[in-house]
Amino acid sequence: MVNKIGITGATGMVGTQLSKALAARGDEVIPLKRSSKQPENDHSGVFWDPNGVGICQPESADGINTIVHLAGESIASGRWTAARKQRIRDSRVIATKNLVQSLGRMKQPPATLICASAIGFYGDRGDEELTESSPGSEGFLADVCREWEAAAAEAEQFGIRVVQVRIGVVLSPRGGALANMLTPFKLGAGGIVGNGKQYWSWIGLHDLVRVLVESIDNDALRGPVNAVSPNAMTNYDFTKTLGKVLRRPTVFPLPAFMARVILGEMADELLLSSARVVPKTLTDHGFQFDHANLESCLRHELNAIS
Repeated sequence: MVNKIGITGATGMVGTQLSKALAARGDEVIPLKRSSKQPENDHSGVFWDPNGVGICQPESADGINTIVHLAGESIASGRWTAARKQRIRDSRVIATKNLVQSLGRMKQPPATLICASAIGFYGDRGDEELTESSPGSEGFLADVCREWEAAAAEAEQFGIRVVQVRIGVVLSPRGGALANMLTPFKLGAGGIVGNGKQYWSWIGLHDLVRVLVESIDNDALRGPVNAVSPNAMTNYDFTKTLGKVLRRPTVFPLPAFMARVILGEMADELLLSSARVVPKTLTDHGFQFDHANLESCLRHELNAIS
């Protein structure tokens, strides 16, 4: 039997690679296309309205075994104005609520909902080791993640297995943090951020796709799952490792005050906060990372598109 897997955010960096991996093993991948309504006489796919009814015609999703929900406003593509923060929240919390309610209107809801979340749930915690059982924190991202995960958990009332994948810093030259860092580092202008002591919990795109596939396949996985390498690193060590891989010096630090001038509130929550996250649930279930070592991960990801 072929698995039918619906994906929101299927054209994004993660969604694109996940779609390729699933198709390569024989699954039928169904991108959920964004639209305020199902176009008339268009039966080519499944349409959903994140700001309204969720899946526009629930019957169009009949036969889908799993929904992977990756859609959401980018958190790092601009300063956090009040309006932008509202869009970030709504694109996760409201959109997930609407999606889940539409799943409940299906005659046969999918067996599984895999919903993206983020390690922002834990906030700024210094060198404390954080597992899935660690409490959340306070702050904009922590609040968004908590509401986001609660919205996804509502699907359990419809008999759906729910996995909230708390994703760390995703490393890929295709986009995200690493892509933004490559140019200044290649020009020799890279350096530590702040005092460099804050922990960055990271995962390569290759391994993140494997975690998502494992979440689809492994019925024992439920609730929050930390999608991070087991080897979180301080910003100082991360910076030196990236400089080594790129063969460039890392002598131009970005002081904390300057990061705040440039990025505002986002600097504190994305660059200067410390989250030493451990993938306890994954390792307890026997999952093995292909690239748990940062240098290995960087070399793999940078060679993947060269």
